[in-house]
Amino acid sequence: MQSGYEFNSLAFITDGGVVSITVALCLLVMSVASWYLIIVKGVQSLRLRAASRNYSQRFWDASSLEVAIRENGVSTPMSRLANQAVEAAEHHQRHASKRLADACNQDEFVARSMRRVISDEGARLENGLTVLASVGSVSPFVGLFGTVWGIYHALASISMSGQATLDKVAGPVGEALIMTAFGLAVAIPAVLAYNALVRSNRVLMAQLDSFANDLHVLLTTGAPLTHGNTPGESALKPQSHLKEVTA
Repeated sequence: MQSGYEFNSLAFITDGGVVSITVALCLLVMSVASWYLIIVKGVQSLRLRAASRNYSQRFWDASSLEVAIRENGVSTPMSRLANQAVEAAEHHQRHASKRLADACNQDEFVARSMRRVISDEGARLENGLTVLASVGSVSPFVGLFGTVWGIYHALASISMSGQATLDKVAGPVGEALIMTAFGLAVAIPAVLAYNALVRSNRVLMAQLDSFANDLHVLLTTGAPLTHGNTPGESALKPQSHLKEVTA
């Protein structure tokens, strides 16, 4: 039995006119953008987690705070936080007048500086996630719109031909439904990647917060904590010019 309809996966897009072509191009652009972000952000997340672990280990194993800052030159959220915290402590020691010291002591001054760095790092990690969230939520509806438009044109063509048999209807309508499948194919990887990256960022921010708390204790008391990520046998000591501040 000869088939009454020959399937063509591209003809139904062009037959839908400018609207169907535009929908297909939009889905293609969203797919390329999401996969680019998935690859770039995924690799970035893996590298940051490994670099942060290594930096934290080397930092707390250093013989002094000065050595820890000088030798750990890799640019990571933890390194930027440590550099900013030490600079804030030094700035407060050099420039804080007695009146300013009464209004904002070193403890609060360093904590504010560290909170700003943590906020900046959180915003840096979230770059691109909005695109993934938008693609994951919008692309199914874009595909559905293409399906509706394709069904409309398929039924209009069938009505004009006067051959409304099942074999003439099923083919064009089935092809139009592919647009919904395209939308889902774009959305599902974007949603999964978004959830995975959000969780990874939360882990990184939790590690950064823990490091910030331990560093804050070191700068304000002169001795590191002996729990969490800080080694119990850490030989780390504050810089000589910070000892006066923490005394």
